[in-house]
Amino acid sequence: MSKNISDLSGRKGLNQNLFEKVSEAASGKKLDNYDVEKLSEDFLVGKANIVGTATFYDFLKPENQGKKIYVCNGSACLTAGTQNVLKDKISKHFSDEETGEMCCLGRCHENSAFNINGKNYSGNDIENIDNIIKSNTLTNEKYNVSSSGIKILTSQCKPTQKYYEILKKCLEKKPEELLTELKESKLRGRGGAGFPIWFKLDTCMKENSPVKYIVCNADEGDPGAYSDRYILENQTHLLLLGMLIAGYIVNATDGVIYIRAEYPESVQSVEKAVEELKNLKITGNNIFNSNFSFNFKIIKAQGAYICGEETALLSSIEGQRPEVRVRPPYPTQFGLFNKPTIVNNVETLANLPFIFENGGKTFAGIGTEKTSGTKLVSLDGWFNNPGIYEVEMGTPLQNVVYTLGGGFKKPVKALHIGGPLGGLVPVNKINDLTVDFESFSQNGFLLGHASVVCIPEDFKLIEYINHLFKFTAHESCGKCFPCRLGSIRGWEMIEKSINNNYKIDYTLMDDLLETMEKASLCALGGGLPLPVKNALKYFKTELSPYFINFND
Repeated sequence: MSKNISDLSGRKGLNQNLFEKVSEAASGKKLDNYDVEKLSEDFLVGKANIVGTATFYDFLKPENQGKKIYVCNGSACLTAGTQNVLKDKISKHFSDEETGEMCCLGRCHENSAFNINGKNYSGNDIENIDNIIKSNTLTNEKYNVSSSGIKILTSQCKPTQKYYEILKKCLEKKPEELLTELKESKLRGRGGAGFPIWFKLDTCMKENSPVKYIVCNADEGDPGAYSDRYILENQTHLLLLGMLIAGYIVNATDGVIYIRAEYPESVQSVEKAVEELKNLKITGNNIFNSNFSFNFKIIKAQGAYICGEETALLSSIEGQRPEVRVRPPYPTQFGLFNKPTIVNNVETLANLPFIFENGGKTFAGIGTEKTSGTKLVSLDGWFNNPGIYEVEMGTPLQNVVYTLGGGFKKPVKALHIGGPLGGLVPVNKINDLTVDFESFSQNGFLLGHASVVCIPEDFKLIEYINHLFKFTAHESCGKCFPCRLGSIRGWEMIEKSINNNYKIDYTLMDDLLETMEKASLCALGGGLPLPVKNALKYFKTELSPYFINFND
């Protein structure tokens, strides 16, 4: 990360940010010399920085120009086995050169997912491909949304102005009072680390800066997870209200919502909600006749899983190549454009309205002593009742799988929970786990986004491990060599073992995993070893034919 580039990029402010300018120039065509020269001159940034940024993202890369349709290659669609049939049907309408790939469109509940003309489709939509091509109309996607216990994030939607009565009451209190309330709630970030949100806000609040930002990380694109998409499209005002409250606490005047390009409907929903708030004068200057002013900025990403890492996301907004930053300093001190910044994900911020409407102690009384509140769980298409379920922290996993999810449509041997970097849970461990950070960690797994991707009995685990290495190799930002090289080397070994009767030296694989786990800068390279180690531990019999020295 270049501190100078951060400062230069921030000169023009959020509404003239370099990332969007590069995206506009490179969208649908190869970035030409004129565009590079102009952007370099306007932002006082080197040409190499402009080109390096544009060629990093999936949807801006020169090799992806001219694509007319994209097929989902996410984990849930992979294990569902739907995508080869989907590609065959697509090939009757589009050539290989016109067909690209996207990583998880958030249609994990019914699979067969594809994107055409900037819109997502899944399930039986492929049968209507002729009409879709002609009319470009959306179909009615449906999935189960239910809860077990109290409803916080799946509660019935209110009239818009009702939500913001909560903000009015917050503005009558001092930020320090609200921070105390938040601390009492014990709310932890709903990403992988489960970091207490109050601590971030407290650190940022204490920074002496006239400019501060609240950034919503809506680019956490874990294949198998579509809970963020549910909130963005169906509980939009919970998120926006949460950002406004966080902004008031730390005295921030701008909020950025960075949304995955793979979720086009989410972008539209948030844009509509923000416009509604503008019309109601709930954003802008002196909200509700207070001294608090706040504006939203929506940024559409361009396809890069690494931007789900908070520092890479900040670099992306600045128009830099989205590489992970070394910490400290932390974003709460030097974040977006080198200004104090709060970065939280969608589900975390969406919990704030409930806390400030009902009290921190009420929220703390839900869930467990160490992990309060509820968790959204995404169940994929192998469940009899796939969908989004809200459960109180501490809920037995078996209740989620067999009661809410209705069990499986066919025999399943493992659940990959928490995204591609989450733990691989054998079905015989389901009864040992509860839905909370501590239970998963103590048993050697990771709750993360609580997405559940099923691996059927007849799906080869070596193929799934290959998929994970390939995914990491493709999505690595390239900054640290344990991730950049380790993912490639692991992928090469697995590929050879599948296709060339090559035996992997288990000692070599173990060494590779340990190096990635301990030396990678972020959770992409550092998290990949977890599901691989789980697979090697619990499915030794199935995987042993691909290894030597496995039993030493």
